Amino acid sequence: MKYFRILFFLIVCNSVNAATIKRYFHVYPKLVADTDTIIRKRSISAGVSYGSDALFFGRTGPITYPYISTDVIYNTKTGFFAYGSVLKLLGYPTLADEIDLGGGYLYRLSHKFTGSISYTRFIFNKDERVIESASSNDINLKNSYDWKIAKSSIVLDYLFGKSSDFFVTLNTSKYIETSWNVFDDKDYLTFNPGVSVILGTQNFVQRYSLDHQNRMAADNIILYSNSESSHSYDNGKFNALNYSFKIPVAYNRPHYTFEASYKYSIPVNVEGALMNKREAFYNLTFYYVFY
Repeated sequence: MKYFRILFFLIVCNSVNAATIKRYFHVYPKLVADTDTIIRKRSISAGVSYGSDALFFGRTGPITYPYISTDVIYNTKTGFFAYGSVLKLLGYPTLADEIDLGGGYLYRLSHKFTGSISYTRFIFNKDERVIESASSNDINLKNSYDWKIAKSSIVLDYLFGKSSDFFVTLNTSKYIETSWNVFDDKDYLTFNPGVSVILGTQNFVQRYSLDHQNRMAADNIILYSNSESSHSYDNGKFNALNYSFKIPVAYNRPHYTFEASYKYSIPVNVEGALMNKREAFYNLTFYYVFY
């Protein structure tokens, strides 16, 4: 229960900020359709991003996997969207390590309450290096509420494939836009610091360990518990997985944005594999919107 009290505290405390949300894409680790501001205009958004390590629901792989991803989103006037993403791990000869395809619908229940529902299919290279390779499908439901002085969101994810997991992500962020310009009257800077908490199961960790037993010694993977182990791990238990805070800084012009972000991740209840520790993540992202 202490984790739920912490989550409730984060949401309530962050409802004391003021922000005017403009069209903004959350690009970690992939570009996804905007669910904070619904603009009934047909558009195509394309982006490319660099990440210092691949993070999946508060967990990372046994070794650091810096990556580059490219993403494209098509938004319709009615609120439906479709997207695709290609991820390549740096330092490996593969052309692509992961391809994501998906679509969904953006909705507005009120002026302050918006959300989206979507489905994503993950397709992995045969080496399946990234930890999320234990899941190949994701059903996502996100709801956001604008308190005027902050924006809070609750995200539900059900992932299934080789393993099945359910996640709840709570996030609160503060959007800040400069009143001054950098080079001319068409540009501005934005800051969107946020705090997130992830709860869920972690069957994907156990599945990843089983799939990579032949690399256990090299990758420092601890196999999930067995009859000879003195420890018992319950990866199917719903529990707190990760606490994190993120500080993105973005340079914006009418059609494109360049963003640099810092994220500090604190994994908790790490069971059965991977030996995750506290880690800092760095991301650079550029995306362009065609109207």
